[in-house]
Amino acid sequence: MFGSFTTVFAMTLLLPFLPLYVAEMGVHGHAAIVQWSGIVFGATFLAAGLTAPLWGRLGDRYGRKSMLVRASIGMAVTMSLMGLTTTIWQLVGLRLLAGLSGGYASGSTILVATQTPKARSGWALGLLSSGIMAGNLLGPLVGGLLPHLIGIRATFFGAGGLIFVAFLASLFLLREPPRVVRAEAARPKASWPEIFANKVVLAMLATGLLLMVATMSIEPIITVYVATLIDDPKRLTFMAGLVMSAAALGSIISASRLGKLADRIGHTTV
Repeated sequence: MFGSFTTVFAMTLLLPFLPLYVAEMGVHGHAAIVQWSGIVFGATFLAAGLTAPLWGRLGDRYGRKSMLVRASIGMAVTMSLMGLTTTIWQLVGLRLLAGLSGGYASGSTILVATQTPKARSGWALGLLSSGIMAGNLLGPLVGGLLPHLIGIRATFFGAGGLIFVAFLASLFLLREPPRVVRAEAARPKASWPEIFANKVVLAMLATGLLLMVATMSIEPIITVYVATLIDDPKRLTFMAGLVMSAAALGSIISASRLGKLADRIGHTTV
């Protein structure tokens, strides 16, 4: 839970001051700052999406703990190095590396699901989900406050240090039972044509994609937009962080209630 919280916290920490940091890298002009902020923000998710299946397969083969140790040390190093960048290309490259080395939250979910006794798995996964949501909530808030107190670069160093603590905890405190290699039972493997033949799955893929595009596309430009709505520049990053945290707070408040409602009136209706 701590490792998932810290990695998500660090990834969302930079959102409120990302356009300001992009401007520090020598990018000038409103349009250019907005465009480069989007590129920097999206680079991590592009790399993570491409490498997630690889980390999942390696986790099946070598154990989940090794993947969590890899992700936490990789994130700690890349996050700290972001505080040393001097050009926009260095920042984009490090964000790509962050996506390549990430995957802590998803790996921890699998680890908890496979190791927790069945009677306690719902509670454990709910607790883990709370940690992830807390990271989404507190990351932008702290990211809106710290730059004015210690500076943007020191904020990156602090985030890297926090993830390094999660790395140490993952390395020394996590326990994973020895993996037992079993012969795979003969069974038909799922294929892409079978998946795409399912209309419900196709509908969920399409709506999920549309929702993510709608919500994530505004994240890099919220700070720029908030700047047009307030008069005091010193409050810019704090107000932007507050706006970004509101979405996570809404999810925390509504998730369990919507789940219960879906059980009662149907998931499709919700």
